[in-house]
Parts: sequence; structure tokens; C-alpha cells
Amino acid sequence: MLEGAEVRLAVDIGGTFTDIVLDIGRKRRTRKLLTTPTQPEQAVLDGTRLILADAKAHISDIDVFIHGTTLATNAIIERRGARTALIATEGFRDVLDIGTESRYDQYDLSIDKPKPLVPRSLRFTAPERVDAHGDARLPLDEAAVRALAPQLRAQNVASIAIAFLHAYANPAHERRAGEILAEEMPGVSITLSSAVCPEIREYERTSTAVANAYVQPLMDSYLARMEQALRIEQFRGAIYLVTSGGGVTSIATARRFPVRLVESGPAGGAIFAGQIAATLGERKVLSFDMGGTTAKICLIENFEPESSRVFEVDRAARFLKGSGLPVRIPVIEMVEIGAGGGSIARIDAMKRVTVGPESASSEPGPACYGRGGLRPAVTDSDVALGMIDPDAFAGGTIKLDPELSKQALLRDVGAPLGLNAETAAYAVHEVVCENMASAARVHAVERGAVIGQHTLIAFGGAAPLHAARVAEKIGVSRVIVPSNAGVGSAVGFLAAPIAYELVRSRHARLDDFDTALVSGLLQEMADEARALVEPGAAGAPVRERRAAFMRYVGQGHEISVELPNRPLTADDLPALRTTFEAGYAALFERPIPGAAIEVLSWSVLATTDAHQPPAVPAVTRKPEGKAAGHRKFFDGRAGHFIDIPLYRREQMAPGAVIAGPAVIAEDETSTFISNSFDAHIDGAGSIVMERKAA
Repeated sequence: MLEGAEVRLAVDIGGTFTDIVLDIGRKRRTRKLLTTPTQPEQAVLDGTRLILADAKAHISDIDVFIHGTTLATNAIIERRGARTALIATEGFRDVLDIGTESRYDQYDLSIDKPKPLVPRSLRFTAPERVDAHGDARLPLDEAAVRALAPQLRAQNVASIAIAFLHAYANPAHERRAGEILAEEMPGVSITLSSAVCPEIREYERTSTAVANAYVQPLMDSYLARMEQALRIEQFRGAIYLVTSGGGVTSIATARRFPVRLVESGPAGGAIFAGQIAATLGERKVLSFDMGGTTAKICLIENFEPESSRVFEVDRAARFLKGSGLPVRIPVIEMVEIGAGGGSIARIDAMKRVTVGPESASSEPGPACYGRGGLRPAVTDSDVALGMIDPDAFAGGTIKLDPELSKQALLRDVGAPLGLNAETAAYAVHEVVCENMASAARVHAVERGAVIGQHTLIAFGGAAPLHAARVAEKIGVSRVIVPSNAGVGSAVGFLAAPIAYELVRSRHARLDDFDTALVSGLLQEMADEARALVEPGAAGAPVRERRAAFMRYVGQGHEISVELPNRPLTADDLPALRTTFEAGYAALFERPIPGAAIEVLSWSVLATTDAHQPPAVPAVTRKPEGKAAGHRKFFDGRAGHFIDIPLYRREQMAPGAVIAGPAVIAEDETSTFISNSFDAHIDGAGSIVMERKAA
């Protein structure tokens, strides 16, 4: 046993790598393994055994197990979810096809709309009707619902989503339909839209319910296997899952609402970047998380990641809103593109180098892994350029073959364009960096931010290799690569608070406001959210954050306005108007004087406090001494190889200063410092790159 120290284990399953972080009284160990796609829990268990052996500990010593994963997202993108049926109100069978009746690209005549998760042949209806006020206009035809069971069994349906009209206002019909089908079809997963997304907007609510139903059997089975395997290994602690909103929740809640996990891995990365920003006093940050399969960009202002209530999965067009499947859940706002270390490079019909979104994943992986992969990936380009030590990749656990990288690059990219392998590698590196720079520019413009005023925080296995070039492209002059950057999302899990957010729609106008009704609704929501958080808080204080989603009457989108954590009174209404109009003016320059204001939905977040890192001590800068070695690096702009120094991060003391170009290697990743930057190690062990004076 490890007396006196809390032992916490964090696991992040990505598309390519599974990252493990063990924290014992703030002493941290890390491991990085290839993900096992067919049985994701296998890599988790293997990595846990290895890291515990490193620490001379046993799984029974672990107090808290925190888990995040992209399995739910990948199941949707790859269409590997359960065979799912949708039951809607009679006359509303085609909600998923009609959507919002908008086109994400008005001028594309051959537009590809996102394919629904439930085909039309598996959509059914039942006679019933509830109006927008929650009044039942037509009773539920229970016999008709019961008659659907034989049809669903005949279609081998494994999961059912029930989404009736206006169920957010009155869920009685959905609940009764769910009870009937549970009686008729025991063992089949059932999702109610009023439980998973009790909000106005029919298409988004239906899409969210369908997404939850689609991944529930897969995630429920996986989480059950994971929990059982841990218990067999004598794990006795608490298990938590990271949600898309940046908090952690119980395994029971996660199994019921797996749609809340769709962005859990990236959310951990945003938490990690937010903590680094707070520690270093960086109020304007752009987090850059690049792993093996995807890259994520997130704006962090005043140490808090931007948040949203809608996320789109599986976008048909990379940067166009409306081209994906909407999922209405609390989520950290970020842009995600298929640009990771495993993203495959190729030449398109116009003889252009393109990268992603298809990934080599962990099976077979990039060509240099020697596991049967023949197509070149971004990692192959980094190896061919000399940025990665092939003998020390992933702490030496994965030996890379540079010749296989060069052969794949030459065959698929170089030969068609008349380039040698190294120049082809440079082309791939430039394209993937430009893809990420474009994503960052778009994200900043959408949020009204000036991107050059931000500090770039880079983490994930591949981001430190590309951060300097991305920073050059977007005009950022300061880049930070934190300690344990290669497993940053898993480190972020350790800091995540236990939290749960509820959002419910209940219309109210400020000029006709029933304070007692609204206060009762908010208290009911607070009690429910606290009931989900307090059991895992272990006596820690639980805070509430209440909000109203407000707009001018008749407009299409809302602004979040924070509310006091107490019953509302008539005296609060002028302040609500003032706060809303200030937020409106920040987005649209000016408010609309005297216009009526309405509230569509209400939110209550119950949360513990996030774990706070220690303060960063000041250090005196001094030039770093002798390098650990040198590497041959292909300078694409010069067109030839140059010698650059190679440093080992663990050998560098705080305050050490090095000039670019250089490579700083560590077990989890490597950081490339371009000729445009100098770097130093700060008091927390972070690599801080600062642009050289012109």
C-alpha cells in the first residue's frame, strides 16, 4: 500500500494511442500504448499493469480511476453503432431528413447532407400529440405502441430512440411509450428525448436522442466490461467518466447518457490547457491538441475554455456548420479536423498534396511502424524530415523504420510530383500545418478573437512537432509545450471537477415573468444535478451555476446570461435585461432599445472545484550546455539537410535557454523549435518558445 498519498489514474483512449497517467501525491508517471480497436479495454489494462509496475504499486492502491474516450464519436463517424429505431409522433417520421430545412452550402448543387444514423425503414410513428405548453391534445395510443414491438423484433433492433413532439414540455407520453416497449422487448436499450435532451428545437432533440441510442449498447457493453475487468484485478476505488463539458460523472450516468462522452478526450485537453494558462497567467490562449487521429483547436479566455450547447459529429464539410449531425449537449467549444500523426497523405485528382481525414490509426498505423501500413502518414513525414528519433518513439516501446517512411512518401506523394522522399515529406508537413492554421483562423473569426494576440499551448503526441510552424503561419509569437504534453488530455482528466449540467426548455418573457414558477424549476433542476454529483464529491463542496438562454422575441439564437443561485424576484428582472443587452452588444455592437426579451431554456451546473496546480517558481535564464546529440534535419525551405542539436527534456534544468532550430526529445513526444524561435524551460518545466526579434 502507498500510505498517506491519494493515488489517481487517468486513461485516455484515442484513435491511435491510449494514454495512461498515474498520479501519486502529485508525483506523476506516464505510459503511451497503441490502442486496441477491437477490445479497447485491453490497452487500458495492459497500460495500467505496466505503469503500476513502474511505481511498484498494485491496482488496489488506486483511489480514483478517471476515463475519457473517443469511442462514442468514432462509432458515429464509422457507423459502427447499434441497429437503432426511432419512434416519433404520427406525421413526423422524417424529422431526421427534413432537419432545419437549411443547406450548409447554398450554392453546391451536389451537396452531400449528413447521413442519418437511423434509415427511413427503421423509423416508426405513434398517434399522440402534446402542444408547446405541455398540454396533451391527443392521448398516446398505447395499443399502437405495443403493436410496434413485433416489427422492431423482426428488424433485429437493438436500441430505440423515442422522440415525440414537445416532449420537453411534458414527457408523460414518451415515458409511457418507453415503459410499454421495455415490457415487450426486455434487454433492448431505450432512450427518451425528454431525458437526454429536454430542450426546444425538434430536429436537434431528435438527433441527440438517436445518437445516444445509437452508441448506448456499444458504450454500455464496453463500460460494463471495463468495470468488471478492473474489479477482477482487485480495483476498489471510484470510477468516473469525463464528459464533453469538461466535468466527470459516474459510470452509471455515463452508461445511461453515453452521448455526453462524444468529446470527452478533447475536453480533457482543453481543461489541461486552461490549467496551464491559469498557472502562467496567460489570459488569451489558443490550445492546440494534435494526437494520432485528429487535431483540436480551442480558444481559452481568462483561463476558461469557450463552451457551447451544440456539437456536430461527422461533418461532411470541414468548416461548415450544419454539415454534421447535431448533438445538443453541454460541450467545450472547439474545432476538430482529421489531421493527426496517423492522417494519411495522398495526391488528389488535381495533383495537390492532401492530408486526412482518413487515418492509419493503430492498426496498421503509419508505414514506419512496420505493422503492414503502406500509405504515408504525417508521422512518416516527421520521421523522414529527421524530427523524430526512430529509436526513442513512445519511450522506445515502438521502433520506427525511416526507410519504410521514405518508400511510402516517395511512392504515393513524391513520384507523382517528381519529388524526392524528403521534399515530399516537407510538402506533407506544410499541408498539415496549413490545415491546422486554417482551422485556428476560422475558429478565432467565429469567436470574434484576434488570433495573433494569443499564446499557443501545444500538447498531444504530435502537436509539439508542428506547433512552431503553425505559430509562424497564424502570427503567434509565444508557444508553450507543458510537461507531459504527450499525454495532455489524460493529465487534464486529473484536474477535472465532478460536475453535471442540466438544461431544460421553459418559455418565459421578461415582461410577463412568473418568478415563483421559474424559481421552482431551477431548484428542481439543482436538486437533480446535485443528486448526480454529491455521491462522488466525497464531502467536497458542490457549487451551482445557473443560467438563462435569452434572446429578443422572434430571434433564432440565444445568449447565456448567468443567474443568482437563489430564488428569483421581480427586482432581478432589470439586471437580467442589462446583462443580456451587454452580451448582445458584445456580439452585435449594439442592443435593440426597448425590444421584448424572452428566455427559451434554463441551465443548472452542479460542480466541485477543479484541482489546482502549484504555483510556478521564478527561474534565472542561462544558456543550455552541451546537447545530448545531433540530428540530420531536412530544411524544406533551403532544400537540403542541416545538423541541429538534440536535447533530452528530462536533462534540462529550469531556466535553460536554447536557440532554434533544435529538437527537444522526451518519452511521450518531441518538440521542434524552428529557426524563428528561441526557447527556455520555465519553473514548471514547460518549454516556452518566443519569437526571435526581427
